[in-house]
Amino acid sequence: MKLEHILDDIHAAVTRRWWMQIFAAFTRVLLAVGFIPPSYKKIIHEPFTSLPDSNPVGHYFNALLQTGFYYEFLGWGQMIAAILLLIPRTSHLGALLFLPIIVNIAVLTSSVGFVGTWLLTIFMALAATFLVAWEYDRLKPIIFSTREKRPRKFNFQFVTIPGFFAIGGAVMGGLWWLIGLGNFSNYLRVSALLVAVGAAFGLVVALHYRFMPVGPLDRRE
Repeated sequence: MKLEHILDDIHAAVTRRWWMQIFAAFTRVLLAVGFIPPSYKKIIHEPFTSLPDSNPVGHYFNALLQTGFYYEFLGWGQMIAAILLLIPRTSHLGALLFLPIIVNIAVLTSSVGFVGTWLLTIFMALAATFLVAWEYDRLKPIIFSTREKRPRKFNFQFVTIPGFFAIGGAVMGGLWWLIGLGNFSNYLRVSALLVAVGAAFGLVVALHYRFMPVGPLDRRE
């Protein structure tokens, strides 16, 4: 039996139970409610904590407060994740957005020794992982579905694509020499390095292009 079918059966067995459905709804609301107050404080640019700079936690959050609109951006990210979680239609998007945010917070609170909070955020990260798994049926095309076609092949694509980027590196080296960018002592050597880097970059692009699936999704079982 395919791994996809095994996971389908496990997911169906778990999600069809009414008490698991209530638990999923409870977890969504709980995590969303846990994110809204701190995100609101960031959005209105209020300090997250009153701890002094002598405390590692206070030092971090006080420095974060000074980053300006980045602090507010973090707040909006948390607020959007919370709202998406609360709406059943978009809960899978909310879970996907919530998980990396809360994992980052869990690592942060653990590393700076945020007493008590580090354990809470770890549990929140586990809960977010559960919600992502709950949405397996809506997210599984990311893993199991593929596209039906491959990109069009053309002659010498592993030469022409790297060559194009190598020429770009040479042009960039010439521009650097004209404007004196970096004040290098030997721009010829810099140009040679840019050509090599461009060729290597182009080779990776060519490989990615060669094996990149394109076209409509193949949904055949």
